[in-house]
Amino acid sequence: MIEEHGRVVAREPGAIWVETVRAGVCDACQARKGCGHRLINQSGGQRARLRVLTRDTFQEDEEVVVGIPEGALLRGALWVYALPLVLLFSGALLGGALPLPFDGAALFGVLGLLLGFIINRWRDRGDRGRAYQPTVLRRCPAREDGAVRIVSS
Repeated sequence: MIEEHGRVVAREPGAIWVETVRAGVCDACQARKGCGHRLINQSGGQRARLRVLTRDTFQEDEEVVVGIPEGALLRGALWVYALPLVLLFSGALLGGALPLPFDGAALFGVLGLLLGFIINRWRDRGDRGRAYQPTVLRRCPAREDGAVRIVSS
């Protein structure tokens, strides 16, 4: 389970919005000068807001731990990245093999790529999209003085 600490910033029926702060590990990384992730983090990309479905009630500014299964993250990445690329190359190969009076490889490749995007959009609208939703794993305990304990990840 991939876990991230966050703070509830908004509530709505059946869901909460959680703001997470990405861990700053760039200073310990050896590829810090050649990595684009460091540039993104420096340009204000540190915070992320997630919509988390839940039946429990939470208060704003409450600290929570949200998580997503590791397998769901891998499957989601394969669907989102691999499927359009496979369809792009398959369409390009098919278009290149057909005797057409125009560049069939480019046209069929773009059509395959668009088909991959459409399939992903269709899958996301169904109940399968819930498998990729983060869930609240636990609340962070409050301190004795009533303040919420901030846990860095």
